[in-house]
Amino acid sequence: MPNLGGWEWVILAVVALLLFGGTRLAGVGKSAGKAIREFKEEVSAGPEKPEVEAKEDES
Repeated sequence: MPNLGGWEWVILAVVALLLFGGTRLAGVGKSAGKAIREFKEEVSAGPEKPEVEAKEDES
């Protein structure tokens, strides 16, 4: 995979802006940021043990 320099990133950003528009890109960025934030919170919380209720036999 080729390395992308500064100008390539600028060109990609301009093309994306022209294709999708500013408001749609802002919404996508907001959604991506929210998803990353939620993922980090879940990872940092660590594994939780499921609470299994022991059912007693009423025989």
